[in-house]
Amino acid sequence: MQYRTFGRTGWQVSEIGYGMWGLAGWTGSDKQQVLQALERSVELGCNFFDTAWAYADGVSEEILAQLLKAHPEQKLYAATKIPPKNRKWPSKPDFALNDVFPADYIVEYTEKSLKNLGVETIDLQQFHVWEDSWANQDEWQEAITKLTQQGKVQAWGISVNRWEPDNCLNTLRTGLIDAVQVIYNIFDQNPEDNLFPLCRELNIGVIARVPFDEGTLTGTFTKETTFPANDWRSTYFVPENLNSSVDHADALKPLIPNGMTMPEMALRFILSNPDVHTTIPGMRQIRNVEANIAASDGAGLSPELLHELKGHRWDRTPTEWSQ
Repeated sequence: MQYRTFGRTGWQVSEIGYGMWGLAGWTGSDKQQVLQALERSVELGCNFFDTAWAYADGVSEEILAQLLKAHPEQKLYAATKIPPKNRKWPSKPDFALNDVFPADYIVEYTEKSLKNLGVETIDLQQFHVWEDSWANQDEWQEAITKLTQQGKVQAWGISVNRWEPDNCLNTLRTGLIDAVQVIYNIFDQNPEDNLFPLCRELNIGVIARVPFDEGTLTGTFTKETTFPANDWRSTYFVPENLNSSVDHADALKPLIPNGMTMPEMALRFILSNPDVHTTIPGMRQIRNVEANIAASDGAGLSPELLHELKGHRWDRTPTEWSQ
């Protein structure tokens, strides 16, 4: 495992982190299997774990607490998120801050996460949605400053809405945000335009989420792929999205180097960008943990392949189904 400095926090975080959404909203999650996968990730050097209160109403945080408790001798970084008070993902431009993240609510859910994680200080507390129009409003600024001064949170971050990487730039310029979490993968390259340069300038940590485009970049989907009704992907991969996603993924298959899988190429694309400090694939099985972490060996993709992959950028805008 290779490590990178997580912006101005100075933390040395594993290039491959652990996305813990897979415990809620996805079918086929087995708790014991997940615990074993988490343990294996620590053995292989993973030290960055991204969860959220919204992942099964705190259950994912409680599972991370078990892992933290089992490894008191190791520094494992716990990143979690405050859910929007109105429980709407993503936020919309007309949402008022007071309906989504009022000050007392920020404090309340930080306290909930502290309890669930079994820690006195949260390493990284993130806003699970965001609107840049809230950037200069005092309420959130005062709340997070107070929580930091009280020692309850070490660093603050924003999880940017899907396909809206610029919807946080003014907020980052406040100087109060230490990290940003954004969708970045072979298709979603637009954070390179404005977000990454600003993060580089301000020394802000970057977490690349959705490295496999919700599964499309595993190369295993077909236009006949279906998901159970209680799996959130059944509402995301509507025919319009599924058909186009499969076409885009199929176009990549001739580019996969010999001896490499599409998921490995997808991860190596992200790790080839020094602006990214960690990426957080969801990993529910040990074999996925081992395969994903193996991509962190310091060897990126060739300049020629990276240039070709740039041509597969797929700019999308939020829709009713994009969530």
